[in-house]
Amino acid sequence: MDMAYLRAHPEHLPTFLTHQRIRETPVRAGISRLTLDDGVSLFAKSDEQAPEGYFAAEAAGLRWLGEAGAVPVPEMIVALPHLIVTEWVEEGQASRRAAELLGRGLAALHRSGAETFGAPWPGWIGPLPLDNTPSGGPWSGWFAERRLLPYLRLSADRGALSGDGVAMVEEIIETIDRYGVEEPPARIHGDLWPGNLLWGADGRGWLVDPAAHGGHRETDLATLSLFGGVTQLDVLMGAYRAEWPLADGWERRVPLHQLHLLLVHTAAFGAQFADAVVTAATAVLRG
Repeated sequence: MDMAYLRAHPEHLPTFLTHQRIRETPVRAGISRLTLDDGVSLFAKSDEQAPEGYFAAEAAGLRWLGEAGAVPVPEMIVALPHLIVTEWVEEGQASRRAAELLGRGLAALHRSGAETFGAPWPGWIGPLPLDNTPSGGPWSGWFAERRLLPYLRLSADRGALSGDGVAMVEEIIETIDRYGVEEPPARIHGDLWPGNLLWGADGRGWLVDPAAHGGHRETDLATLSLFGGVTQLDVLMGAYRAEWPLADGWERRVPLHQLHLLLVHTAAFGAQFADAVVTAATAVLRG
């Protein structure tokens, strides 16, 4: 199987893999590197237990982000119910130049916009569903209802967040108009923590594993600083703001935008992320 054949017959890939007709090098659980007969390397992610629409959402998000032509996104090659294959991106080092390019590229991506908040496809973020029901906004009410409340409920139901933590986030949801700045929907990655930014050997930053949708551009930027933050974040942010300035007080709003992904983590992975939720919620309430 070479690249031309794969593009023409993507549905045959699982059979070739089952019969070991393609060189497959495991990277980690569910992730492998495929080498075709013509020497092309591809990235493959598979999960026989994947929920319906899980890989379709990732494929739709990658294509949608790529349509903007603003930031490097791996080309989608194969999208099947339990398998997704994209081009292989060789990893490199984060450089100042790469961070500047990515900052400007993110500004262009966000500015390319979205028709609504949400997306035309059902979403997933990590192992959890993401309500992408299209909405005309305003952003604050949509963010509270679709990005905070569902994961607060899951976190509380699973005992991952205490009563005080739940109460703080509930207060933010009820009074969210005090904290955010309204903007039209931007075209965002939606799960842009540092692990979903790949610094390529080509000297560029690539976006991978999206939960893409129309959202607030500050959400992507805020999550870049989670869990230790991306390398060269100050350079990236400087380039972004030079290309498309942020509304005054954006630094103060970082914890508000981080709350979504932090609540996803408590809902999906448990109480070890509860302190981070409480810290972010406290910062929001203190203004």
